[in-house]
Amino acid sequence: MNKFKCADIMGSYWSAVNAYRCEDFAGYMTEISHRYPRVAEYLENEVGFEKWSRCHYPGLRYNITTTNMVESLNSILVNARDFPYVALLDVIQEKMSKWWNDRRIVAMAITTPLTPSRESELRPRFVQSNGRHTSQLNPVTYHVKGGKLEGVVDIFNKTCTCKEFDIDKLPCVHAVAAVHHAQVSVYSLVSPYYTKEYYVIAYGETIYPVGSQSQWDVPNEVAARIVLPREVKDKKRGRPKTSRFPSVGEFRTRINCCGKCGAYRHYKKKCNSQTRSTEWNPPTDVPV
Repeated sequence: MNKFKCADIMGSYWSAVNAYRCEDFAGYMTEISHRYPRVAEYLENEVGFEKWSRCHYPGLRYNITTTNMVESLNSILVNARDFPYVALLDVIQEKMSKWWNDRRIVAMAITTPLTPSRESELRPRFVQSNGRHTSQLNPVTYHVKGGKLEGVVDIFNKTCTCKEFDIDKLPCVHAVAAVHHAQVSVYSLVSPYYTKEYYVIAYGETIYPVGSQSQWDVPNEVAARIVLPREVKDKKRGRPKTSRFPSVGEFRTRINCCGKCGAYRHYKKKCNSQTRSTEWNPPTDVPV
């Protein structure tokens, strides 16, 4: 979005990203297309709705809005990328072992049926569902009125017309009101991936270190293989590139730093400060 310099519609853009219903998404996109037709055309034709819109994603996205998990891991290994391959793998193994152990400890200490984050998200919906009129349409379908949006809940197929229940796999306000009317446990409608049992199973295994090379048990057929070094091309002039190339739909903006006061977004010649700052304060609004 930084490519088009349209910061005034970022609110509509993020609303379209997080919209659960295609009807709401279409309304936000109409607002964007009226003000910035090129932006709307770029998001639809070049990027594609399924890559950034929650309601158009074809798979089970739950509450995750990012599609590039690799960059999250890449940012953690930014200092280790210059290591030799074996040392880099050791760093990855050490990180993974620590994550698994820390999350295993947290999972074992949970006292609620769901993970803490999902439990804290579900509990306020009990209060929000109070006062909503619920009527039964058939043995498994309920019509919930009240609030900004009505909902028709199917407790057998675990769906709701608000689509929040369908995508997040966590009962929405309408579903909570429906199960209260049906006298059914709300936890029976939650995806099992949000439960404590699945959390414990996910981090139940232990990631062990590989050990020194002298302790490796290498099969004979593997040891007999001759691995040739890769072909090295002529080294380019200048300093080697260490930062990655931007991904599709990602743009970077260069932020100017004053050489006199250390502040951003102006040059030394246009600086009005009388003293030079010795502290480095990075900008907080620079896009990643």
